[in-house]
This record gives sequence, structure tokens and C-alpha cells, in this order.
Amino acid sequence: MASVAFVGLGVMGYPMAGHLARAGHEVTVYNRTAEKAAQWVAEHGGRACATPAEAALDQDFILVCVGNDQDLMEVISGPEGVLGGARSGAVIVDHTTASADVARRIAQLAQQQGVGFLDAPVSGGQAGAEHGQLTIMVGGEEAVFDLARPVINSYARMTRLMGPVGNGQLTKMVNQICIAGLVQGLAEALHFAQRAGLDAESAMSVISKGAAQSWQLENRHKTMLAGEFDFGFAVDWMRKDLAIVLDEARNNGAQLPVTALVDQFYADVQQMGGGRWDTSSLIARLNRGK
Repeated sequence: MASVAFVGLGVMGYPMAGHLARAGHEVTVYNRTAEKAAQWVAEHGGRACATPAEAALDQDFILVCVGNDQDLMEVISGPEGVLGGARSGAVIVDHTTASADVARRIAQLAQQQGVGFLDAPVSGGQAGAEHGQLTIMVGGEEAVFDLARPVINSYARMTRLMGPVGNGQLTKMVNQICIAGLVQGLAEALHFAQRAGLDAESAMSVISKGAAQSWQLENRHKTMLAGEFDFGFAVDWMRKDLAIVLDEARNNGAQLPVTALVDQFYADVQQMGGGRWDTSSLIARLNRGK
């Protein structure tokens, strides 16, 4: 078993760290809100630290799951960041959805201290984190990945090395492009079915057995029809992710007209007060004129 620090106990990090403890790893946690870290320790054992640097001291692995590029740079390389405590030979695994550029910058900083680094964004949402069924796309050196994989597998259903540092984040961008289009398509399908006078749930039951089947259809159509959006991956987070996607597309020349359009639809949902609604709330935008 390994000694592991987990930095960032949000809706994803909290259960992920719990799976590490249940797997028998020695877990130290840090969270910006100290009360959340104390709650985690009361529930799972281990110990909480006052800074990321303190949490990283003498650890084999330091896992990070925070909000965005700025948060990530702060907890890694800030005055009290992880690199202030990480020993040579340790491995940082970053589960934040961030830019490929910031992943490469952090990898360079870590390498200067003899610390390994993997960018390892996740897919599967809060439910996937809670049930240890996340899909994890990883960028980094194969030898470093081989060291970290047994630890990552504590909360993963699927883990794959996608190439050098940054490729994990690029693969997550591909994931978010797919989701944006799928959810908008599902929202339009449900909206159309209702306007056409169909039993929309029966229609979904039929088409889910054919080529239209998707995770979003299977898991979200009922709550979308019910107008229930108080769960899952928030619109605010999706817009953060899509901003990263669209910025990367401007750099590499990829044409993403549908993704850019759906991003603006999510902006409409934010204007409706739905920033914290689940991403499936795109249907609320279509139904608002009913």
C-alpha cells in the first residue's frame, strides 16, 4: 500500500479520496475549506494538513482535483504548494480538468525537482466518483503511469495512457465536445417529441435500443422530462471546460461550430439562473417559451 496525499475534496475529490482509504492506502488530505477536510478524516481516518506542501511531505503520490488552471498552479507551485513539500521520486497525479498548456508547465516544474507528473482528467461525474467507476485519460511517461496506475485504479473503471503530458487533457476535451453535442441533440429530441404529441418517455425507450442509444439518453431523459436539474455536472463547470476546448481549437485550427453554438446555449441557461443546474438543463432553454 502507498502513502497518498489528496488535495481538493470537492464533489469529485471527496469520494475519490474515500476509495483510496478503503483500498488500504495511507491517506493525507488537504482542502481549502478546512472543515471539509476534518469531516473527511472523521469519516475515513487518515489526517488533514493545513497546506498542500505539508500534505505532500514524504508522500509516494500526491493526487490533485481542483477547479481550474489558476487553482491548479496555486496548489502545485504557489508559496505553500505541493512542490514545496514533494520529495524526489514522488508522483503528482492531476485529476483537474485544465488546459494542456498548464499540464506541460507543471510537468516541467515537477521534473526540475525529480518529481513525476501525470495529467489525468476524469469522466463519469459525481456518481462515477462515488461508485469508483470513473474513466481516466492520462498523459505522461509510461514508467510514471505504471507506478501510479494501481493507486488510480482504486476509483477507476477505465484508465488509459494517451501519450505524453497534455494528452490526457486533450482527450478530456474530446470527451466534452461529444457530450455537448449529445446533450443538445437529446434536448431537441425530447422537445420535439413533446411538441409532436408523442409519449416522449416511450419514444426514448424505443430509440434507446437502436443507433440513438447513449449514456446521456439512458441516464438523463427522465429527469430532463421532469425538469429536474439539481444534480450532476453543473453548467458553470461545463462552460469552464468548453472555454478550454475552444481556446485549444483556436490554437490547433480545429473547427468546432456545434461546440461553440452549444457553449452559447449554456450561456443562455446561465442567464436563466441555471449556472448550478446539471448540463442536461439545455432542454429548459428550449421549453422556456411553452
